[in-house]
Amino acid sequence: MKLQKTALITGASGLVGSQLLPLLLASDRYAKVIAVGRRPVPIVHPKLEQRVLNMDQLEQHRMSLIADDVFCCLGTTMRQAGSKEAFYKVDYLYVVKLAALTAGNFAAQFMVVSAMGADAHSRLYYNRVKGEMEAAIRQTPFRAIHIFRPSLLLGERTEKRAGEQFGAVLLRVLNPVLVGPLRKYRAVSAGAVAGAMLRAAEDDGGGILVHLSDEIANGRVPNR
Repeated sequence: MKLQKTALITGASGLVGSQLLPLLLASDRYAKVIAVGRRPVPIVHPKLEQRVLNMDQLEQHRMSLIADDVFCCLGTTMRQAGSKEAFYKVDYLYVVKLAALTAGNFAAQFMVVSAMGADAHSRLYYNRVKGEMEAAIRQTPFRAIHIFRPSLLLGERTEKRAGEQFGAVLLRVLNPVLVGPLRKYRAVSAGAVAGAMLRAAEDDGGGILVHLSDEIANGRVPNR
């Protein structure tokens, strides 16, 4: 029997989100998929409802954020954001605010893309913000929280990043020799992360789980 659940996705135009949205729309689990963002995605589908809004005003749209499963694919870089403050707003404030509002609307599960080096005590600003975001998310009362910590993400971006392109080529070469404790450093495709996020939701379990690159790439999510 088909399940008539609702999924909510943010960051649907990004690298992971653009891979995840078609999976959600194709899944028998969901009768409705809500895409929330600053601009619409170029997809028309009978299940899809788009909420184009200012992310600074999420609280004003609280009643538009009602779903069973929430998929947060928000994320930027310091270069894209232009400042530490702008980066913090996207990668911490928006994510944590989304979690708080959807938990308050009784969503059951929250799936979020973080980063391999996430650590609230890191000296690196990027890693520290990701770690602080994870710490805040852990305090929200979802039945299940799935945190995805990919290493370098592989896939076609709308904006080319020379450093990441070089890193992707390098890691493709190094992936076979990254074994044992080094497996978590393997590059992983955005499509693999998207697939892992959907499988985690379909697991319908409970608790807080963290998924690393090697688990994601090898299809071992969920890994209880």
